[in-house]
Amino acid sequence: MRVATRRRQYERCGGAAVAVVLLALCSVAYSARGGTAIPLGGTVAVLGVWGGSELESFRAMVRPFEERSRSRVQFEGTRDINAVLTARARGGNPPDLAVLPTPGQIPGFVREGRLTALDSLVDLPALRAQYGQNWLDFAGVGEKLYGIFVKAALKGLVWYKPAALHAVPASFPSTWDALVALTDRLAASGKTPWCIGLESGAASGWPATDWIAILMLRSAGPSVYDRWVQHQIPWTDPRVRRAWSLFGGIGTLPKNVRGGVQGELAINFADAPFPLFASPPGCYFHLQGSFIQDLIRSQYPGLRPGVDLSFDPIPILDRSIPETVEVAGDVMVMFRETPQSRALIRYLTTAEAQAVWVRRGGALSPNRRVSLSAYPDPLSRRAAAALTAASAPRFGASDLMPPPVNSTFLAATLEYVQHPDHLDQILREMDRVATETASR
Repeated sequence: MRVATRRRQYERCGGAAVAVVLLALCSVAYSARGGTAIPLGGTVAVLGVWGGSELESFRAMVRPFEERSRSRVQFEGTRDINAVLTARARGGNPPDLAVLPTPGQIPGFVREGRLTALDSLVDLPALRAQYGQNWLDFAGVGEKLYGIFVKAALKGLVWYKPAALHAVPASFPSTWDALVALTDRLAASGKTPWCIGLESGAASGWPATDWIAILMLRSAGPSVYDRWVQHQIPWTDPRVRRAWSLFGGIGTLPKNVRGGVQGELAINFADAPFPLFASPPGCYFHLQGSFIQDLIRSQYPGLRPGVDLSFDPIPILDRSIPETVEVAGDVMVMFRETPQSRALIRYLTTAEAQAVWVRRGGALSPNRRVSLSAYPDPLSRRAAAALTAASAPRFGASDLMPPPVNSTFLAATLEYVQHPDHLDQILREMDRVATETASR
């Protein structure tokens, strides 16, 4: 997805040098004799989709690395990273490192022999202690690790303005049925319950895939969710259909969405939450990941997180289903192994590096050693605590699916919003594409 266009871990050095690396000097090479620190120099080329405040935060994140190693991180941005990476890799001119907005692209590059496995370059037991096995699995293929997460987000959050909800009067519902009932009540009184924006250029529709994914987790549970993502159950399975229908009960009804269906299709995802703060409110709820807080605060600098803005996770649908959080993250992979690319990978896994970005806002860290005190406000601390405490988080479904399935999923949600009566046909087509892709 192109979220990153808008808003848009250490080598085993041996012996006592490891402790030094972990504490402060991950960004230098070590000689074979005695662990002497040697500045690297040179350049490490990184390709990614970041721009604006995200690129500024990444540059701040790598500045200590550059100062210590005397190496330069040369970042190149692109809006179509999959196509650019594929073309450059096949042309023999890949970057040293690339930051993928989803891990779903990793298996394809591994099958083509493009990526360098990181297992021998990092201390896996240390990474497991800091990140949790799930975060390693997200960036792995088979038994090998191919990526590290530079930053993360917590998804499935419903954002709202507490004062506006209090004036209804209402409090945030504790169950899905109660949320639907409150949605109906708001609409019946002439108010617009939800703001939804699905426009995102070539990736339009991804916010709807997040709705479907979190509702699949909440209604079917994590094991069924995993089987769906891996295409071990068909898209026509009643449990998959139910998740789409739960989203459709809100997102396909014009009375529920600001601007109706056409507004939902036309409004960019980054602009969608702003009507929450109009007077009178333009809407009361907005579903989005934790990163949206940074965009909201950029638009409303005086807003007080936790007072003027709050969030709650999508309510439970079935108390027998384990509550599992949905996450996202930008993952760095290695196309060319050099001393500089190894050193940068090692540095970026550290709590020191990850804390730089979270202090600036707009990102969470999956590294459990990043102190919650590093986060700039109570809402980001709350989101970070939920993300790092999750015992079995799940990545957004579309982010884990192969690119052909992902792109078809995005387009399918746009058709569904406009033609909810086409759902069975849409799901049959999704299953056809997923089956053909799996057979290649």
